[in-house]
Amino acid sequence: MAVIIDISHHQDPKKMDYDKLAKQVDLVIIRTQYGSKTIDRHYKTHHAEFNKRGVPTAAYAWVRGVSLKDMEVEATDFYNRTKDLNPTFWFLDVEEESMKDMRGGVKAYVKKLRQLGAEKIGIYIAHHLYKSFNLNLEEVDAIWIPHYGVNNGKVNSTPSYPCDLHQYTSVGRLDGYNGDLDLNRIVSNKSLEYFTGGDKNSELVKKVSSTKSTVHVYTVKKGDTLSEIAQKYGTTVNELVKLNNIKNPNLIYVGQKLKIESNGKEVKQYYTVKPGDNMTKIANKYGTTLSNLKKLNPNIKNYNLIYPGQKIRVR
Repeated sequence: MAVIIDISHHQDPKKMDYDKLAKQVDLVIIRTQYGSKTIDRHYKTHHAEFNKRGVPTAAYAWVRGVSLKDMEVEATDFYNRTKDLNPTFWFLDVEEESMKDMRGGVKAYVKKLRQLGAEKIGIYIAHHLYKSFNLNLEEVDAIWIPHYGVNNGKVNSTPSYPCDLHQYTSVGRLDGYNGDLDLNRIVSNKSLEYFTGGDKNSELVKKVSSTKSTVHVYTVKKGDTLSEIAQKYGTTVNELVKLNNIKNPNLIYVGQKLKIESNGKEVKQYYTVKPGDNMTKIANKYGTTLSNLKKLNPNIKNYNLIYPGQKIRVR
C-alpha cells in the first residue's frame, strides 16, 4: 500500500528527520494556506526537503472564502504562493461552511485555479459535510475523504462515499517524526503515479492505441501556443489543426484537449526548465528517474547545472 501523508506547519521541520521519512513515504501533501490570510509557515521548507530526497509533493489549501469573488482571491493566492514549487496536485480542503452556497463557491475556486494553470485539482471533503455541501465533484480530478473509525493509526474503516484517497487516521506514526501524522491510502483504481505526476494525466492525458497509430491527448496549459505544442511533440501545426478540427490556430484555451497522432512513432516530450527546478524535481514531476533523464539528454554534461528556459526531454 502506498504511504501518503499530509502535513502543515504543525509538523515542525526541526522535529522531522527528512532522511528517515523520505524512505517511508511515496507522496507528501503539504498545506500552503488556511484561507488567504494565514500562510503556512513551513510549506516551502517541507516541499524543498522532500523534493531534495526524491519524494513527490502535492499541495492543499483550507477553503474559507465568504463569496464567489473571495473564493477566486483565495484560489489566486494559493496558486501564486505554490506555483513555483510545481506540486503534482492542487487540493481544496473543504471542512467548514464559509458561505451559504458552498457548491457555487468551490466551483468558482476550482474554475479560477484551472484558468491560472493548475493541471490536476482535487477536493478534500469532510465526511459529515459530503451530503449537505453537495459539491460538484465531477469537475475535479480526485476526491479525498477523511474517515477514521476508531482512529488508532491503522486502517479500520471505509468512507461511505466514493473517493480516490482515504485519510484513515490522524494519529499515524512513522520513523523520523515523534508525533502524530495524517496517513492516507488510495482506494480507487487510480495509480500512485496518477497522484505523483508520472501518469498519463500529467500532460498526456490518455493514450489510445491502434494498429496504425497512437493518439495522445494533451491538455492545453496557460501560455501554450499551437506551434509550441507541435514542436514539443514532433508534429506540425497543420497536423494538429486537421486532427482537432481547429478553426483558428491562434485561438486555443486553457483546459482544451488536443489529440496528437504519432503514427506508430515515439512521441517525444520536452519540459522547459523554470526557476528553482532541478533534475530530481523534474524526474518526480514526470514519474521517471534521474537515470532515464540522463539517457534522454546525453547532451547535458552537468546535471547539477540546468537553467531556466532550457529544454529537457522527459519522454
